[in-house]
Amino acid sequence: MAAFDMIVVGSGGGPDETNLSGYLLKPCEAAWNDGIIALEAGSGLGALRHIMKRDPNIFGERPTDANPTSFTPLTVYSNVKCFLLTHAHLDHISSLIMTAGTLGGARKRIYGSTQTLRDLETVFSGRVWPKLATHDENNPLFQLVYHALHADGKYKVIFPDISVRFMTVNHGTNDSGQYDGACFFIRHDPTNHEFIFFGDVEPDSISIKPKNIAVWRAAAPKIPHDISTIFIDPVHLVQELVTLATEVVIARQARKSRSGSRPRKKQRKNSMSPDGALHGALQGVKVYIIHCKEQFSTERPINHVIGDQCRELLAPHQLGVELLTADQGMKIGGSNRPIGFGGYTWD
Repeated sequence: MAAFDMIVVGSGGGPDETNLSGYLLKPCEAAWNDGIIALEAGSGLGALRHIMKRDPNIFGERPTDANPTSFTPLTVYSNVKCFLLTHAHLDHISSLIMTAGTLGGARKRIYGSTQTLRDLETVFSGRVWPKLATHDENNPLFQLVYHALHADGKYKVIFPDISVRFMTVNHGTNDSGQYDGACFFIRHDPTNHEFIFFGDVEPDSISIKPKNIAVWRAAAPKIPHDISTIFIDPVHLVQELVTLATEVVIARQARKSRSGSRPRKKQRKNSMSPDGALHGALQGVKVYIIHCKEQFSTERPINHVIGDQCRELLAPHQLGVELLTADQGMKIGGSNRPIGFGGYTWD
């Protein structure tokens, strides 16, 4: 995340409605008042209100004589330029729905797959909720504008200096069959540094048609220099990271072969010894566990409990990866300066 600053508005997957998927994102060289990407929209204004009460300077120090009523969660969300959604389940869109009629600032795009936008339209239909979004960029009556992303292997600019590549992954199945989710490669264009963000994702080990392998193969040549951070659901995480490590080793061997180094016999996943070939393959990579479902039965946050379990299972593989938990209210970023609304007057 060296090129980005992020605030975790929420990172849970329910049933705790106060902590759902929601992240505020910007390039690290920009100020928050230059604009914000809302990555997912489960938790929003209410959660941010509590976060700002606990940490009034989460967006940077404010003048001691500043009027506290001039800087509120509504002020922050009025500066959102776009929403980036992995899918349209309520734990990923509920705050967008609830606040759609009150969001201030400039018009805001809603980016997602064609199916995600169709699902969102069933909510903004005039029955479940007022029709508050449109596909028509030229219709001034709407504050929210749908904009589809396509899994075409290309990066699309969604914000100054930030592009996104969308890849389809499996979420699971429902009455209609396979339900697709999304994985985003989010790139800081000036540096080519990027991170990977999964919505809900079904592990390949239990999927009828595995899709995560395509994500790992796309990521492998860029690890760890261009891609060093991944946000992902912890279900079957160890096997997914072993698969990624395998693809990283294969990509590095292929690169050595192309550069004229002594060629090696091509190794496939099933021929690599987990006790040696993959050791340290993910050195320099940070993986943040997200979307843990609160059980209300543990003294510690459930994502911390699951994080410890995953670390224990990962340890024998010695992949070199650093496993972290994305906690509500956390600041994640690469800039050395305060991540604040530098010089902005909240009047």
